[in-house]
Amino acid sequence: MASPQQLAQLDRMERQVTTLVAAYQQVREELADAHTTIQQLQAELRDRERQLREHQNQENIVKLANTIAAEPATATELKQRLNEYIRELDKCLAYLRE
Repeated sequence: MASPQQLAQLDRMERQVTTLVAAYQQVREELADAHTTIQQLQAELRDRERQLREHQNQENIVKLANTIAAEPATATELKQRLNEYIRELDKCLAYLRE
């Protein structure tokens, strides 16, 4: 039979193990939350990079149109073509998002 000291020591050890298991579970949950946050931020970063590329492409098109706009005869035709290309690209991007 165990002595009262041994029983008290076993009780303390049991409480310590229970505390450690609870702390371990909490750390695991925090780690899972951190992984979720990382994935969300990476997805957001990819989306923002895509948006930046789209805006840069649109800016380049506008610069090109402004450069060619110095020739009024071809400027209207070029602007119409560019607008058609932009609409087509927007359709493609919308299709890819689905």
